[in-house]
Amino acid sequence: MRTVRDLSDIFERYLHGLDYSRQPMNLYAPIEYVLSLPGKRMRPVLMMLAHDVFSPDSSLDAVLPVAAGMEIFHNFTLLHDDLMDKATMRRGNPTVHCKWNDNTAILSGDEMLVLAYSQLLETCSASKPEILGLATRCFTEIMEGQQYDMDFESRDDVTQEEYIEMIRLKTSVLPATVLQMGAVIGGAGKADASLLYGFGEKIGLAFQLQDDYLDVYGDPAVFGKNIGGDILCNKKTWLYITARNMANSRQLADFDRWAAYSGPDSKAKIEAVTALYNELGVGDLSQKLIDSYFDSAMRQLDSLELPDERKTELVSYAGRLMKRKL
Repeated sequence: MRTVRDLSDIFERYLHGLDYSRQPMNLYAPIEYVLSLPGKRMRPVLMMLAHDVFSPDSSLDAVLPVAAGMEIFHNFTLLHDDLMDKATMRRGNPTVHCKWNDNTAILSGDEMLVLAYSQLLETCSASKPEILGLATRCFTEIMEGQQYDMDFESRDDVTQEEYIEMIRLKTSVLPATVLQMGAVIGGAGKADASLLYGFGEKIGLAFQLQDDYLDVYGDPAVFGKNIGGDILCNKKTWLYITARNMANSRQLADFDRWAAYSGPDSKAKIEAVTALYNELGVGDLSQKLIDSYFDSAMRQLDSLELPDERKTELVSYAGRLMKRKL
């Protein structure tokens, strides 16, 4: 069977072989720039792994354009997210709106959405209509999740359930959909393809909740960025929402005071809010929730009535994403 390294190399060759020579250059140069930045390529790898679960020895010709389309779409969302968030760096490099300008980021991002669909149309899979339908549903749900995320910035009454639904839409439906697509192209039946979707959805939720946790409790050297960013932005993560729900009047007053703080001592704010989290034990509660979603994802895979060796690479990759040994 093909390994994750094999699939990653195959995909990189395909992606970097795409032609960006159309004019005007200032529309396409930012796209080529974004897609050349280093990344895990998690979504295309997941799609190809799902394909290989059902068709381990068949050609990847039908999968690669779809994988590229979904990766281009993912990067389109990052390009526009960076603009909305006024982010200056992405993967250690200047964001498009900083390297070029805001208007270029908007227009090149729009063109990336068009290119994503163009790649989806390139598949030779007999399931092309289904693939296009899955992609369209996925793209719509991600936009809905992004809007919820923006709406939450001005709300003080966001619930745990609303937050989970927001990250499901914004973060989880993409890995879920690419896994379902890979299964469909690989010849899986509807039930098995749905199991792969459920696996991806639960892994996506666990991954995002873990990312939120690490933003507070992670080691910057391992996490790859400074911790405390969500606290400084008063981001309504599961940790924050849960802590406020559990807080007494004194702790709520402390939360409100630090939420209103805009002074220069960012370290003090991070330490104070983290101390409140520790008082309330929400870090441990978060870990339990992450474990429950991860275990649920593994049960979805266990339900596939296929030899375990067919699932080995996918299970191993999921474990690495979550930094777990399986």
